[in-house]
Amino acid sequence: MVKKTVLFEESLAELEQLVERMEQGNLSLEESLKLFERGVQLTRSCQKALKEAEQKVHVLLEENGEPTIQPFTDEP
Repeated sequence: MVKKTVLFEESLAELEQLVERMEQGNLSLEESLKLFERGVQLTRSCQKALKEAEQKVHVLLEENGEPTIQPFTDEP
């Protein structure tokens, strides 16, 4: 899971950098399209990782095949 987390964090950071570069507005149309295409790939990758994490949490919270409600607390 650590590897996927690292990949997710790296993808998210790269996506943020792409957005910043595109917002500057000094790219050619070809460069903008290339960055946009990469951004779409990164977005899909991040969405997939988040969906997988959500499904894993759902499975971990089930007891005997039945979902259980777990209170959220941020206290250790």
